Amino acid sequence: MLPVHPAMSSRKLLVTRLAKERQQRMLGAYADGLAFTVLCFENASPRESLDDFIEQEIFTHSGWDRASEKEVAVNGFKGRQYLSPNKVPGTLQIFATRNHIYRFHAFGATMEDPRVKQFFSSVILGTKNAGIAVTDGMGLPVGPNGIPSPEAHENPLTVRDVDRRPFIAMKPEPGYTDDARQHDISGAVILKVVFGANGTIGNMQVASGLPHGLTERAIAAARQIKFIPAVKNGKFVPVWMQVEFNFSLY
Repeated sequence: MLPVHPAMSSRKLLVTRLAKERQQRMLGAYADGLAFTVLCFENASPRESLDDFIEQEIFTHSGWDRASEKEVAVNGFKGRQYLSPNKVPGTLQIFATRNHIYRFHAFGATMEDPRVKQFFSSVILGTKNAGIAVTDGMGLPVGPNGIPSPEAHENPLTVRDVDRRPFIAMKPEPGYTDDARQHDISGAVILKVVFGANGTIGNMQVASGLPHGLTERAIAAARQIKFIPAVKNGKFVPVWMQVEFNFSLY
């Protein structure tokens, strides 16, 4: 259960250790100082065990606290829970079903927060689930009828002027265009972006782009970023921040 209709990004990723591509779906939503994300990884043959996945993806590439490990279960599926040691509190629960691995995250409050409890208690795993269909896209931002207040992006500060930078909970990676692949284009697109005080992306400037549609792919991915806003004097404030997307054919 998410506070608003989530953004979603789907793509195939090459997993070197498994010597195969794996489908990944990433969902994210933000509301009232909390960010929620769900990652779904295809786990077809040869299947990766939950222990191996946790070792490679949780402790090799991210900073979750190993000492906080706790066993959890949903609908008969066993999983693990970890806490974030960062300044922004976070909780991760991870499960393996027959053909998928799921990661559920809540950032911005501890498990004692009723909204975080509701999120994790709403998780259902299995084949007969009720829900709504979600497709790739930006989702619904916070605000009346999904329209964020423009004041949330006015007079943005720099990261040097805030007490805490925006905390990025979801940053989808854009895929290649066919033209860029045919022309063997690689490099980085660098964007200067306003991270609004209400958790929405505002004004965006291209500091360094790439041809054949890659800049446009990076801009579209940036629009899907989900984050907890920057803080100054105890209040959420808009801030300019640089975002980089790397494109590599190999």
